[in-house]
Amino acid sequence: MDTGMLEGTITAPEFPDGMEWLNTAHPLRLADLRGKIVLLDFWTFCCINCMHVLPDLKKLEVKYPDELVVIGVHSAKFTNEKDSDAIRQAILRYNIAHPVVNDRDFVIWRSYGARAWPTLVLINPQGKVIGMHSGEGIFEPFDEIISQAIRYFDGKGQLQRKPIHSTLERTNRPSTLLAFPGKVKADQSGQRLFITDSNHNRVLITDPDGRILDVIGSGRRGQADGTFETAAFAQPQGTAFDKDVLYIADTENHTIRAANLTTREVITILGTGRQARSYNVSGKGRDVALNSPWDVLVLDNQLYIAMAGSHQLWVADLNTFDAKPFAGSAREARIDGPLRTAALAQPSGLTTDGKRLYFADSEISAIRSADVTPNGRVATIIGEDLFEYGDIDGSRAIARLQHPLGVVYYKDKLYVADTYNSKIKAIDPKQNTSTTLAGTGEAGFVDGGFAVAQFNEPSGITVLNDKLYVADANNHAIRVLSLETEQVTSLVLGNLEVLAGQAKERFQGRIIALPRQTLAPGTATISVNAILPDSYHLIENAPMSCESHSSSHEVVSFPDEMSSRENSPLAFPINLRVTTAPGMSELTFDIVVYYCRDGQDGVCMIDNVRLTLPVEVNEDGAERIAVPVEVLFP
Repeated sequence: MDTGMLEGTITAPEFPDGMEWLNTAHPLRLADLRGKIVLLDFWTFCCINCMHVLPDLKKLEVKYPDELVVIGVHSAKFTNEKDSDAIRQAILRYNIAHPVVNDRDFVIWRSYGARAWPTLVLINPQGKVIGMHSGEGIFEPFDEIISQAIRYFDGKGQLQRKPIHSTLERTNRPSTLLAFPGKVKADQSGQRLFITDSNHNRVLITDPDGRILDVIGSGRRGQADGTFETAAFAQPQGTAFDKDVLYIADTENHTIRAANLTTREVITILGTGRQARSYNVSGKGRDVALNSPWDVLVLDNQLYIAMAGSHQLWVADLNTFDAKPFAGSAREARIDGPLRTAALAQPSGLTTDGKRLYFADSEISAIRSADVTPNGRVATIIGEDLFEYGDIDGSRAIARLQHPLGVVYYKDKLYVADTYNSKIKAIDPKQNTSTTLAGTGEAGFVDGGFAVAQFNEPSGITVLNDKLYVADANNHAIRVLSLETEQVTSLVLGNLEVLAGQAKERFQGRIIALPRQTLAPGTATISVNAILPDSYHLIENAPMSCESHSSSHEVVSFPDEMSSRENSPLAFPINLRVTTAPGMSELTFDIVVYYCRDGQDGVCMIDNVRLTLPVEVNEDGAERIAVPVEVLFP
């Protein structure tokens, strides 16, 4: 590359004062990043193309950890996306580990001349712009220029490798029983719910009352077939049940998985595991490339797929696994008409009345239909185009939604998860009218009557026994709307022992080092207590645990686990009787605590804590010491 290009001629505009920053302890300035290569990512969290860039950014951050600083510039498309707390939730949902600035008024966007989402701008260690790119597929071109820039500026002694430390939003956040659940689907005949626990990379099977019957997936992010216990997913979304098989849209693996509920085996039936880079390329089974499948539906032995990444609906024959585009030209827009020439915009939810498909076309804030006959058409029920949205009830001419992600057909109506309005809407597909069913329009977590209930970016919706079940993503909860009583409640998950095994197998919690304490020789009691703030309570009969270990059994020895507790079954405080002898030892306590916020609308959480406690045993030691566990809470 020409060294003149690496030197650059245009000074990168400085970040304005007064901007809100996330994923960092303090606002950043480009002047303070001299000596670093800086990559700006102009994004908005609704955008599927922006989501596709994130894995490439992570690869660059891993490859150049000391030389490169990535900064997300969030320039919102939708009103809901301007809110910093909504951006914070997106950062957590997408596991973003670099600083993000809220450019809600497009100030930074305009100063850099950005024109599309995503736009990437590369800045050299002297603060000059040396590269700009719009669209996906950014790893290879930026990898090449970054590697050349590192060699060039390193040779000039102008590269600074001192790491930049960020305070991430996920630091000290509690783990919730569900993590950003994306979809929920009902099995009427089996009286079951399939809850896609997206950020835990698994699917929970429950009864209508929330009792967990089984778990599909290990919980580890990955791409692996196998048993329910070993299979791995990456941000799964929609599911469809047919003939004892659950079809799963494994979104970030760009695959469709099939979970056999009889054999408890998961296999990949569609997708190469890599995002499709070309459009309208049909194929078969694991040889066909998919692009962010977001929802699935089975009708007449055909699997319909909401292919959000290519702005299309696809169809696959469940006998042959031949897959092809069904509706949409791959152009992102709202164009009604014949299936092949119509244009869609990030379809993200599917349902049917048995005769036609209905889908949530999220980027144009629309609910649309598609005939299933070969000569069928796409029509718009509610919605207009890419930048026409809002929260307005009424007829087609005036009604507006804001980035809906979920839809279900029931008794001649379409019930919609109007995601960015944090509402549930009811749409009449014959009259083309939309009305608010539940939700105030303000993001929150409140149960009660339809008019006062609050949601936070509901993303999936299904119906069972005259009740709507809603995947309330940012509340990490499943909400239940009774169409009979017009009341909203929150589904309380039970039989948590099914989840306990996963938590025990993979420690991903907090590690807390406690100050040294002294114990008396002979016998002593260690009292471990979970301390909750006001308005929180432990979940009764939950599979809480406390496993203890001593680095020197000669100094501190824990007897048989059950006999060492004064309280059985497990309840806090836990009093452990230990045998002691003079010397030093480090004690480790692995503790899992299940707890909820008080009230019907209380979100439930898990805190997985590893405490390390240095202990000295001598004649001046205490016969009883307390080990407090202050649990995390939002």
